[in-house]
Amino acid sequence: MDSTHIILIVMDKNASFILKLVLVSICGASNTGRSLKTIRCNETSLLLGMQLCGEYFKDQMKPIDQKNWCNLSYFIWEYHHFSTCTENFTVSEGCFWPNPLVQSYIIDIHKHYFSNCSLDQVIWEDPPDDTLAILILIPVILTILMIALVVWCSKRNDIFL
Repeated sequence: MDSTHIILIVMDKNASFILKLVLVSICGASNTGRSLKTIRCNETSLLLGMQLCGEYFKDQMKPIDQKNWCNLSYFIWEYHHFSTCTENFTVSEGCFWPNPLVQSYIIDIHKHYFSNCSLDQVIWEDPPDDTLAILILIPVILTILMIALVVWCSKRNDIFL
């Protein structure tokens, strides 16, 4: 391809648009006079906002009987509002979500309200020896039987004929 063909391709209307598009994407858009405002995380304001969200949550939890604090159906709306409040406030302060400060505040709320809500943990025990022996021996015996069946079938030529 000689230089005249290259000039004709560049002069084509669609080709010049593509060329401009490529140049803009490589070089970046030109500054239109507006400067981009960078928002920095204001941790002091963030902590104050978390306290506001927490106080609202505490006020909402007051009428709920303490024995119902472990039943999510009694306070699902209040907890949802608290969670949304903390997330929205974090983002509005220019901080990322989840944030270590917010996370520690939420953990403190959980410790206060839900520390006694852990489920009864099942303590795993070994099964009785008879049951354990059966659970071990069945797969071992089946494996030996399958190997014996494969060897026996491979020695018999009349099956495959």
